Amino acid sequence: MGLTTSEFATSTAPADVVRRQYLASAAGDLAALRATLAPDVEWTEMAGFPLAGTYRTPEGVTAHVMEKLGADWDGWTAHDDTYVADGENVVVLARYTATHKATGKPIDVRVAHHFVVRGGLIVRFEQFTDTALVRDAMRQ
Repeated sequence: MGLTTSEFATSTAPADVVRRQYLASAAGDLAALRATLAPDVEWTEMAGFPLAGTYRTPEGVTAHVMEKLGADWDGWTAHDDTYVADGENVVVLARYTATHKATGKPIDVRVAHHFVVRGGLIVRFEQFTDTALVRDAMRQ
């Protein structure tokens, strides 16, 4: 038996917090996404990825990652499909889909995300993906 909508919305279970982050991202609801992040979050985009680096604060993450992805790509979505949870650690296997605005080239790339959730908030994120496929879509 699953959680009710109300229970899910307030659950501090790590996988539920991470799932709310994906739902907020897919809906373009940056305020709801920021609500899943700890004030001192460390969000790391993989070396070689166009937005490579570590971003801090919920506002920093949405401004330097989500807003930039939205500016450069049409329909950027992380489709989360498999969750592996162990205590505060949640690994999600997913797929990025989008079309680069400047080149018109689409991507459909597998990705793994590692989240650490404490006290009902995401405190750490690390991305693993085939960065070459993303970069190739960005080249004319």
